[in-house]
Amino acid sequence: MDLATLLGLIGCFGLLIGAILQGSSLLIFLDVPSTLIVIGGTFGVTMVAYPFGDIIGAISVARKAFFVKNYSPQDTIEKLITYAGKARKEGILSLQSVMNEIDDDFFIKGLQMAVDGQEPEALKEMLEMEIEYIMERHDKGAEIFTSIGGYAPAMGMIGTLIGLVQMLQTMNDPSSIGPAMAVALLTTFYGAILANVICLPIAAKLKLRSSNEVLVKTLIA
Repeated sequence: MDLATLLGLIGCFGLLIGAILQGSSLLIFLDVPSTLIVIGGTFGVTMVAYPFGDIIGAISVARKAFFVKNYSPQDTIEKLITYAGKARKEGILSLQSVMNEIDDDFFIKGLQMAVDGQEPEALKEMLEMEIEYIMERHDKGAEIFTSIGGYAPAMGMIGTLIGLVQMLQTMNDPSSIGPAMAVALLTTFYGAILANVICLPIAAKLKLRSSNEVLVKTLIA
């Protein structure tokens, strides 16, 4: 579990809720029509922009923002030097015995192909192709969350326009002005929260995680 992501979200929402409770009840910030417009509209537009399979893949990639495997370039370099020395002294087949020490599937795959006698150039080419696939998958996941971060405020603005139209058409009925104004303001609020508290920070974290993982895999290759 990545504590920075978890604590950041808890701290942000905690401060927002605390600030709201200082001046009013939290219930006045709950509005079903606004939620439907922003949440439903945003994900509807996202499905128009991206294939459904890519959206599911992005959700899977997003887990890296919360559950992360630490990749240390320094530890990887030390292991590579150790294994290179072992292979030079005892032969390439001796690396078979160290595979149970490694918890990186990419590293294990590279060592296994080396032990199996794969030509160095062919081995490097295959590993680099897998790195390119990983980069493409991660970049697409981050791109989708960045897009959602752009769609959500736009849907919030659309909801604001809907609320204003409803309010202007019922100005002769004071009791209907409040609900219409709530839709107008809360949709903008929800859109800003979805974009700037959730989606855009997750996209940034995914890019950071991807660059670190790709660096270590490139060292291995």
